[in-house]
Amino acid sequence: MFWVLIIVASLGALVMIVALVGMALPEAHVASGALILPQSPQSIWQAISDFAGQTKWRADLKRVERLPDLNGHEVWLEEFQRGMRIPLETIESDPNWRLVRRIADDNLPFGGVWEYNITPTNEGWCQLTITERGRVRNPIFRFMSRFVFGHTATIESYLSSLAKSFGENPAIK
Repeated sequence: MFWVLIIVASLGALVMIVALVGMALPEAHVASGALILPQSPQSIWQAISDFAGQTKWRADLKRVERLPDLNGHEVWLEEFQRGMRIPLETIESDPNWRLVRRIADDNLPFGGVWEYNITPTNEGWCQLTITERGRVRNPIFRFMSRFVFGHTATIESYLSSLAKSFGENPAIK
């Protein structure tokens, strides 16, 4: 019984430390990643703006559903393999160059905006840069996002999946 109490107390102390460190971290963060592909801006744009088609190349995505517009902007619900559901609103769209989407649910423990920028390179290829301007409200999630998963994990997974969809090896910067 004594050892059970020690283990429970240790786990409680660990959760308390994680929460305290999380509370000391800033709620907002900026993270980015980039990928150069031997593709045209139009090809990359087609892949990143065809939300319904992303289930074909994103292994983490179970299904995508079109929702009613919000503020005159298109909204899509992404449902992930592990059951998480995130509505995303397209707040800016400049075909073949720039796409900006935000998490359209302020009740989630996290939120933010993803900016996708397509830039031609001197070699005739294109660089896709994704910048996340995120926030994590829950201090335990904040700790996990910063020290366990890393703020760039989702960006890197997305870019890696995109590269593979074009038959390329991902070389994320």
